Amino acid sequence: MSPLDFLTDLFNPDLAFLPKALAVAVMSSIVCGVIGCYVVLRGMAFIGEAVAHAVFPGLAVAFVVGGNLVLGGTIAGILTAALIAVFSQNRRLKEDSIIGIFFVAAFALGIVIISQAPGYAGSLQQFLFGSITGIPESDLYVVGVTGLIVLTATFLLHKEFVAISLDRESARALGVGVFWLDLVLYVLVTLAVVISVQTIGNILVLALLITPAATARLLTDRLGIMMLLAPVIGGLSALAGLYLSWSYDLPTGGTIVLILTATFLIAWFFGPHQGLVAKARRSVARRGGFAVIATVAGTSPTVEGADDVTGPDRRPVSSGVRP
Repeated sequence: MSPLDFLTDLFNPDLAFLPKALAVAVMSSIVCGVIGCYVVLRGMAFIGEAVAHAVFPGLAVAFVVGGNLVLGGTIAGILTAALIAVFSQNRRLKEDSIIGIFFVAAFALGIVIISQAPGYAGSLQQFLFGSITGIPESDLYVVGVTGLIVLTATFLLHKEFVAISLDRESARALGVGVFWLDLVLYVLVTLAVVISVQTIGNILVLALLITPAATARLLTDRLGIMMLLAPVIGGLSALAGLYLSWSYDLPTGGTIVLILTATFLIAWFFGPHQGLVAKARRSVARRGGFAVIATVAGTSPTVEGADDVTGPDRRPVSSGVRP
């Protein structure tokens, strides 16, 4: 299927679910891309996995009683995030231990609940791997409003989030409410995860939260640019993933994740500053500089480093080359 055919299908009244699927995928990707920057910056990818599992019992309860999945997942996720934030204040246990306890318990509870629903196997597959083509129109508005709330809160608390992400102890010493900011950040992560579960499922949602931000981190050293690149990478990957899944009858969630992963690998190898190719070029340039200096000094060139380059009096010669 050509991109033009895909565009035609988007405006086909008989395929009304397709533009809704695209809208939800792009919106959730943008929100996860922004929030994911803090997750990557703090090295707290595990909390994203924990929240993804923590929302499962809420989704299960909402499914069983016929309620709104987004609302059910939000309530369960916020409750679990609050418990993690409270129990993590005990310094005898590290945060990852608390997270491990609660997310496993929450996921187990969700499995028990969903097993009591009619059509158990089918509903479980929908939760675990997503069902983007079956999103009701009401959820489209819920995702839009929730995403706007998350982005607004992120904008208002950006400086505080950066402070506790870079140096928690210094922020605490300056009187910053680290506990409350942790709690708010956990809640925002929860909301981002909940609105993304229908896109790629409970199992794969961590990729939408982490991979765009990690890819952006390889492309820039500035947080502001990173927070612009991550949602763009996520949104374009969601668009490309939906296009390929529709064209070749592939699972939407899995296709989006594979495109995100491919983008990450491209940045890993070809990033302008942190990519392996760029590092190799700088290494070659350094070695060439050392060789030139050694030749001018009247000695045989070496490639071990500046400290191995010596002049006629056997004292080290400074290379003067910056990486």
